[in-house]
Amino acid sequence: MNTELDFQKFHGLDPKALGSASEAMLEEALETLVSGIDRLDQSAADKMQERLDGKIKPLRSLGVLEDIASQIAGIMGTPEPKINGRAVLLMAGDNGVVVEGVSAAPQEITAQMFYSYLRGEAGINVLARHGGAEVICTDIGIVSPLDPPALMARRVKNGTDNISKGPAMTRREALQAILTGAQIAAEAIDAGINLLATGEVGIGNTTPSAALISVFTGHSVEEVTGRGTGLKDEALKHKESIIKRAIEVNQPDPADPVGVLSKVGGLEIAALSGAILEAAYRRVPVILDGIISTAAALAAAKLAPHCAEYMISSHNSEEKGHEIGLRQLGINFRLDFHMRLGEGTGAALMFPMVDAALKIADEMATFNAAGVTTGEF
Repeated sequence: MNTELDFQKFHGLDPKALGSASEAMLEEALETLVSGIDRLDQSAADKMQERLDGKIKPLRSLGVLEDIASQIAGIMGTPEPKINGRAVLLMAGDNGVVVEGVSAAPQEITAQMFYSYLRGEAGINVLARHGGAEVICTDIGIVSPLDPPALMARRVKNGTDNISKGPAMTRREALQAILTGAQIAAEAIDAGINLLATGEVGIGNTTPSAALISVFTGHSVEEVTGRGTGLKDEALKHKESIIKRAIEVNQPDPADPVGVLSKVGGLEIAALSGAILEAAYRRVPVILDGIISTAAALAAAKLAPHCAEYMISSHNSEEKGHEIGLRQLGINFRLDFHMRLGEGTGAALMFPMVDAALKIADEMATFNAAGVTTGEF
């Protein structure tokens, strides 16, 4: 059973000492986190559905809204769940593979956009505000220095290494990134937030995401690789060849998700995996964004299969590997807006949908209260 003491120790670790913990200590902390993730409360989910079935409407006629309400009830363990606070956890990191020409955008944009998020100017800031959410933006692995230096307090490494030449990072660095993401989620939850969404920034990160999805799903590189920031046909073929080379050079084993993340992943992706795991551990729903978030979710689900029950899907990204990754998780997308910005923008659009789902349960009249005749419908 999760206790306050567990959270203070952060799965057995000093929460201020992730950067100095040994690989063995980090492995043990991750195992503690993973082993504490239970299935959602099916009784609470069923009772929520009973509430919805009593409303003045044909049974299941509000479709996905009813699915979301029942899922959140099961996650929170109550047929009357309440959202107290919400946030987008936006993880930032650079990817060494950009030197291979896999992105149409220069790497310095990662740091430039990071400042834009902090100033509240970017697309995710606008959509998060619209959904009543804050944006918690964390540097996990940007290459360039940031000012003030305090912004780099949680940086694990100055960007990943080039995955087409060798591993993205060491196993210890991958573990540190995962647990740093988990810690960020834990702090948000401790502050009263009980609905999370995933976001990211990192030029070139659709390349490791496609590699991860290919490894975890068994689909070919061509099936899961998209145009990222807008690659033309020849550049897309080159990107596919780089991903194939990365997988061939690193030989990631899908049975070892930490190893896969360390070999062909990204620091921001690993941090998102940790945030997703912590959300499940703390019984908090987490909304997935696009292909990068879904790659992170696949790694999390490999570590703890039950954590997929805590994931709420959002949109169908234009990146073609995204839907393949969702299917592997057993999840369907809910919105199809032809988006590919990232940042958590698709996930943020689901905040109002979650509100709508719970308001149906709380505010819509029942047949008895409204004096409406029931029927076989």
